[in-house]
Amino acid sequence: MSTEPFIGEIKILGFNFAPLGYLTCQGQLMSIAQNTALFALIGTYYGGDGQSTFALPDLQGRAPVGQGQGIGLPSYLIGEEAGSTSASLSTASLPAHTHPGAGISVNIPVSTGGSDIASPEGAFLCDRGVEVYSSIATASKNYGTPTVSGNTGITGSSNPFGIMNPYLTINYSIATEGIFPSRS
Repeated sequence: MSTEPFIGEIKILGFNFAPLGYLTCQGQLMSIAQNTALFALIGTYYGGDGQSTFALPDLQGRAPVGQGQGIGLPSYLIGEEAGSTSASLSTASLPAHTHPGAGISVNIPVSTGGSDIASPEGAFLCDRGVEVYSSIATASKNYGTPTVSGNTGITGSSNPFGIMNPYLTINYSIATEGIFPSRS
């Protein structure tokens, strides 16, 4: 097997430059007239006007995905770009649901002394007398177990949050010189 690369072959390199005969995959526009063999292979899959320019693949901050359609997966076309490093959710993005609050027990402090005020504001229930509120709680009396029920309110915002997987930055470079591949 030859060590000379196929024109258009992309290599992953552990250093930060493209070796002789390669260019980094950064989406740069190339002259068709000066790179006819590479243009014959990749055309305008990655951009360019197809008349005087074509673009190299741009793998800056992107993960390559194999072309075609795997079982149970969508179809991916060569040169297709998609995805994002962050996402935002709104209430419309989430399925309808509730957060029930039933079954909560509540202890209510009460006064065993006489009632001394008529207003409930800042007061405690009193267990006897005409006035039903007291300004001081002297005991906690169980008048049964009240049930509280209801639902939570809508909260949150649509602030974006990161969805990027852990990564390691490396150098993708494409061969501009080498063997012109033949179809098998």
